[in-house]
Amino acid sequence: MTSVLVRRPAQAPPEPAPAVPPRRRTRILALPEARWAAAALVSFLAALPLHLAGAPAWAWGPLFALAYATGGWEPGWAGLRALKDRTLDVDLLMIVAALGAAAIGQVLDGALLIVIFATSGALEAVATARTADSVRGLLDLAPTTATRLGDDGGEETVPTGALAVGDTILVRPGERVGADGRVLDGTSDVDQATITGEPLPVAKEAGDEVFAGTLNGTGALRVKVERDPSDSVIARIVAMVEEASETKAPTQLFIEKIEQRYSIGMVAATVALFVLPLLLGSALQPTLLRAMTFMIVASPCAVVLATMPPLLSAIANAGRHGVLVKSAVVMERLGQVDAVALDKTGTLTEGAPQVTDVRPLAAAGPSSGVGGRLSEDALLRLAAAAEHPSEHPLARAVVNAARARGLDIPAVRDFASAPGAGVTATVGGTVVAVGSPARLLNGRAHPAATVAAALEAEGRTAVLVTADGTPVGVLGVADRLRDDAAATVTALTALTGGAPVLVTGDNPRAATRLARDVGITDVRAGLLPEEKVHAVRELEQAGRKVLVVGDGVNDAPALAAAHTGVAMGRAGSDLALETADAVVVRDELATVPTVVGLSRRARRMVVQNLVIAAAFITGLVVWDLAGHLPLPLGVAGHEGSTVIVGLNGLRLLADRAWRRAAG
Repeated sequence: MTSVLVRRPAQAPPEPAPAVPPRRRTRILALPEARWAAAALVSFLAALPLHLAGAPAWAWGPLFALAYATGGWEPGWAGLRALKDRTLDVDLLMIVAALGAAAIGQVLDGALLIVIFATSGALEAVATARTADSVRGLLDLAPTTATRLGDDGGEETVPTGALAVGDTILVRPGERVGADGRVLDGTSDVDQATITGEPLPVAKEAGDEVFAGTLNGTGALRVKVERDPSDSVIARIVAMVEEASETKAPTQLFIEKIEQRYSIGMVAATVALFVLPLLLGSALQPTLLRAMTFMIVASPCAVVLATMPPLLSAIANAGRHGVLVKSAVVMERLGQVDAVALDKTGTLTEGAPQVTDVRPLAAAGPSSGVGGRLSEDALLRLAAAAEHPSEHPLARAVVNAARARGLDIPAVRDFASAPGAGVTATVGGTVVAVGSPARLLNGRAHPAATVAAALEAEGRTAVLVTADGTPVGVLGVADRLRDDAAATVTALTALTGGAPVLVTGDNPRAATRLARDVGITDVRAGLLPEEKVHAVRELEQAGRKVLVVGDGVNDAPALAAAHTGVAMGRAGSDLALETADAVVVRDELATVPTVVGLSRRARRMVVQNLVIAAAFITGLVVWDLAGHLPLPLGVAGHEGSTVIVGLNGLRLLADRAWRRAAG
């Protein structure tokens, strides 16, 4: 349905509610990793001056022991559990190295390693939590309670989670809608920018759909719940986003495979560095110290952290701007696309028909009952009156066009609707028919047929209006092109090196006209769902990695077949939303090339991190083998590289990263 902003007389508005509730940021000390790291740091800082001042061991020893315990027990236990599954965890290697340092009297150095390692883990946990907060800040919108109406008209306040399909809820002025549903009665303006991105409140009346979490205006609405709260738009979006924290990109999986072999080789090399010099007569303490230093600096912690922070940060940034990427795998794959296939209706267009042409015909004469040639407004008013009782999308388009011109719509009598033909109604004593030119003319030669054919040649749907059987005008109806469609096509062309392909089930005339307007030359129209899949696979067989953008049920097979699928959230069907790899929640088509650009920045940052990690590891290992690398310096270099790659990945959380990706 095309939404129209209805202006009403000024009145005292309810207390304004924020468009988006304040974001609930995770408190750092609410994270166990942060609490244990803080305890280890405090213990270390308390022991350090005592140790440096030469105090007796009983004064600083327990404090260092506390630092070892609080900072090392959690990663150590995780490492032992991994070892039980025959997996050598890097965390366990770090704990062994710290205990080895303490065993040879380097208690301070071992404690420093524990503290830095625990702090690094806490930073990673905080970054992950803040990433989740950034995404949920967009989604945490639904109220916790709703007013449910009983069969007897009574009211009760219930948790929104207790609502069921078929329940009726009352949404008062200024309240947030408690569940996805349809308006039974009442009229109001609803601010649904948090879901659809629409900048103005949308007029809602009986029959209109509303979404959980959207903000009601000055009217009261009775809404019938049509989705279980766990299946609302917001709930589904949350579920999709949460998948991101449970998946890992292919690069990460590859690194983990290498990590196991690398860790085994590192342990073997550490044992060799310890045993062989002892066999050759070296002293125990310096030999063990060098072996422990080698184990620390050669551990691949920074390599392991090179991948996920950039990808998770990119997911969070995209989520804040209305693009929900389902997983790190998808974020990585988005940057690989080199071809794009776009659906037409609901993707390049707004998915709702609008009146584009109002063509009155020559003077109809007295027999028409309307007294000669009509003006555009008079023709549109007559058609809107006849169409007003109808729920057909074309009828809505005509009625909305009349309202947009400020025309009053008179009441009608004897309304009738004939599927595939149109509607008839009596308007002020004149029988008005609105519908298909072919059906209403019934093969008669008439100038109206010429006007209708001209409109249809331009890709519009022609609607004939007759008065007492005499044609008085023709309306042209078409799906309105999105304002950002042409700019999006240009941006995608620049990113992939070739213009997108238009794949649509619409007729070739309408598809060709729209393609010409946005700069697409490869048009594949009149396609069934399986034919869209064939078009995508044809591109992939040519070696292309295809991004498909669509919204309807008929797009779902192509979304699934593509290298990456993106669904438009507002008009998207449930099937398309579930099948797609990413969802444009705010329905802003221009965000598609931006998120592709952001993915490419994330991939470049992963490579940067891998280079940084490899450089640090190589330099520290060579220093330890060829010279004498002090353990504290080795610890600082190793953990410093881990912190550097982690912080480098977090740069993609900033809004400027999104702006740069948008070009």
